Amino acid sequence: MPDPVAVNSMFARIARRYDVANHLLSLGVDIRWRRKLVKTVRRAEPNAILDLATGSGDVAFALSRGMPEQVQILGVDFCQPMLDEAEIKKRSSHYANVTFQQGDALALPLADNSYDAVTISFGLRNMSDLRKSLLEMRRVLRPGGRMYVLEFSQPYRWFRPLYYFYLRRILPGLAQIVTGDRDAYVYLNQTIEKFPNRDGLSEEIRACGFNEVTARSMSFGIVALHEAVK
Repeated sequence: MPDPVAVNSMFARIARRYDVANHLLSLGVDIRWRRKLVKTVRRAEPNAILDLATGSGDVAFALSRGMPEQVQILGVDFCQPMLDEAEIKKRSSHYANVTFQQGDALALPLADNSYDAVTISFGLRNMSDLRKSLLEMRRVLRPGGRMYVLEFSQPYRWFRPLYYFYLRRILPGLAQIVTGDRDAYVYLNQTIEKFPNRDGLSEEIRACGFNEVTARSMSFGIVALHEAVK
């Protein structure tokens, strides 16, 4: 399982270039993935949203846009340099209903049954205890609340050779150029390859007591959007 100290240090090193790297290394497709997540969450019309592993706040800010001002959005991350980047973005824009807080997703400093929706984008595979993080998300959700997990999955079989060639041979070199930290993206690639596919993750989610679990594949299966109800 990922070492939380090492993960925190890694994200701290790449915090300033994280957003640019994501857009370049995914060829901009990550924007469409997050847009699909935001559109799905908005349909449920939540009043209180928790965005875990919020990083520099991209999803939290996207959720805020187009939603009523009374909708409260809290972004939580355990890496302070990433949250510092989020605060810089917030100061340069108008997101009065978005706040940020440092916290551990395995022991959230939040009350039971306090959110209508919990989102996490590309952060679940970095948790040192997958089950514990899912149970924490369920704990803070109100009955009937929804969890949304946007995460890398395993691509369709025919696409795997090309995809893994890119992950192993091309992406680390590009990441070195963009962020100056090749090792961070070698680690991230390894977590992608080891993470369960959408069926496996769906089973993990059900085992934690969620109902109505669904998973939608995107981009030849390399990413899946999971939705579940407490």
